[in-house]
Amino acid sequence: MALDDARLDAWAGEVHAVLGENGAGKTTLLSALAGLVHPDQGTLRIDGREVRLTTPRRAWHEGIGMVHQHFALVDAMTVLDNLALGRRRGGGFRLDRPGLAREARELGLRVGLDVPLDAPVGSLGVGERQRVEILKVLLRDPSVLVLDEPTAVLAPAEVDGLLELIRRLALEGRAVLLVAHKLDEVLAVAHRVTVLRRGRTVLEAPREEVDEGILARAMVGAEPEPLARRPGPPSDRPPVVRLRGVRVGQRLRGVDLEVRAGEIVGIAGVEGNGQRELARVLAGRRDPHEGSVHGPDDPAFIPQDRRREGLVEGFSLTENLALGLHDDPTWRRGPWLRWSALRARTADVMDTFGIRAQGPRARASSLSGGNQQRLVVARELQGRPRLIVAENPTRGLDVAGAAFVHRTLLDRVAGDDPAAVVLLSTDLDEVLALADRVLVVVRGRLHPVPPERQTREGVGALMLSGGGVGP
Repeated sequence: MALDDARLDAWAGEVHAVLGENGAGKTTLLSALAGLVHPDQGTLRIDGREVRLTTPRRAWHEGIGMVHQHFALVDAMTVLDNLALGRRRGGGFRLDRPGLAREARELGLRVGLDVPLDAPVGSLGVGERQRVEILKVLLRDPSVLVLDEPTAVLAPAEVDGLLELIRRLALEGRAVLLVAHKLDEVLAVAHRVTVLRRGRTVLEAPREEVDEGILARAMVGAEPEPLARRPGPPSDRPPVVRLRGVRVGQRLRGVDLEVRAGEIVGIAGVEGNGQRELARVLAGRRDPHEGSVHGPDDPAFIPQDRRREGLVEGFSLTENLALGLHDDPTWRRGPWLRWSALRARTADVMDTFGIRAQGPRARASSLSGGNQQRLVVARELQGRPRLIVAENPTRGLDVAGAAFVHRTLLDRVAGDDPAAVVLLSTDLDEVLALADRVLVVVRGRLHPVPPERQTREGVGALMLSGGGVGP
């Protein structure tokens, strides 16, 4: 049962944070508010009126707008065409495209959401898609704004800008419902919080009555242990992967990089500066236009967009796990896969990685976003890969899930046969806590970050400007 006697009260003019571990029911509850899910029982009131939100369009008419964690954009269409979807203004059959473009630019300038209106959505990175989603909803001027994990792929300065935008939107009289896993962001912006656990509301409180410890205990029953920064690997270990003069169009330009066994290299950057291309070159998913890549044939790759690149949502958990095991003779009998053994293996992985689902035969599409991410991580890290390329690996994970992934990565670079890890993340806390070396990617070039500048403020500034870290 996704929800069981859940409740939520939100008021005009406030930012209300909705928290809970993966699978707690947050997205289901807010999807009911957006007309996407129909509750079996219970009531929903807007301005004191009981309403039935049978469709998303009905929710729109009631002034409710939702920015989804999983983007609802059409890749083949331009940004402007996506902004136009579902709009009916002027009573005619033709859309006023120049008028919409002017409105979008003015709104984007006012709220700080610069997006390339003529670019196909499929050419955009995840951070840019996030900005398009937010702008698309704000163009409808909702009185209730629901934001499901809006900061997950943004740089620190962008996060600060978005939190300031959220404050302004609430001051204009909107009720803003914010789903987030970063507790410091919640405490910085929320007026009140609601915590769900296993589909039930377990905490409702004003911001001034809670702190990170109280919220973490309400979400998962305990506070995760903080990561202890570890010493770097011996300098005499050979590189596992080596890039020389790598170029990919204008996105990557003359990149050199070596990563040794037992080392975690953290790469930070604002979305669209080349980290997406770098991740795919390192993972063997694309060839560079120039330069050379020397590394293992079968690196593990955790992509940031689990739905488009990490999973086949129509497949079961077992079938998705088999995508990473089908070449292993352990799981084959001649040309046939040993499905009963694979299902047993999937059950073990579900237990080890804390994946909540009905069972190994459940469809990946039935999982919450966080549990889908755990499934991708589990598949990629279940063996002993020599190279792990992790692209925002904890995006959408709760406090406990993120801590589990961090510990798993640290385990993989320890011991007698350690892997090399390249961590590309927009979460600077994650980079600074895990990485032995920190680099920023700015306009397609990599720059090492000096130790004295390895702070949130220092790295965040370099991500946006690249100043002072090389040519």
